[in-house]
Amino acid sequence: MSKPAANAAPPPPRSNNLALWILIALLLVGMAAAGAWWFLEGRHAGETQAGAKTPAAVAPARYYALEPAFVVNLADTGSVRYLQADVQVMTRDEATGAALELHSPAIRNRLLLLFGQQTAAQLAQRTAKERLQEQALAEVRGVLKSERAPNKVEAVFFTSLVTQ
Repeated sequence: MSKPAANAAPPPPRSNNLALWILIALLLVGMAAAGAWWFLEGRHAGETQAGAKTPAAVAPARYYALEPAFVVNLADTGSVRYLQADVQVMTRDEATGAALELHSPAIRNRLLLLFGQQTAAQLAQRTAKERLQEQALAEVRGVLKSERAPNKVEAVFFTSLVTQ
């Protein structure tokens, strides 16, 4: 006769997947709560530190027009091309504003030389115009620095830029 399956292994114990999932969910919720607390507490601490410092009063921007408009021959070799540009310089420092007015002939000279080095093809691109603004800013600061004048110039703006 056949022997009952005495040697048969007992069925594997049933794993409790539900308890495992509950444990994982509780762990994730706890980590999210800790992260939120850390984020909000860090932001609050930054606000209290910023609030403790008195912000420095920012002076209003002052714009100085370099008049008359710049008109230069461009460096194009194939034909005669021109650039006409209205330029304004921005600063927040009164002493720098006075220095801009005092040294405007030297500033105009340096900018005329800079503008005359450009080509119409270069100035057709926005990036080239922005690069020209940066170079003009460096030229203005350079003139003021060489004259040992305050040079807190923040920006140079083209209020009109025409090439022909």
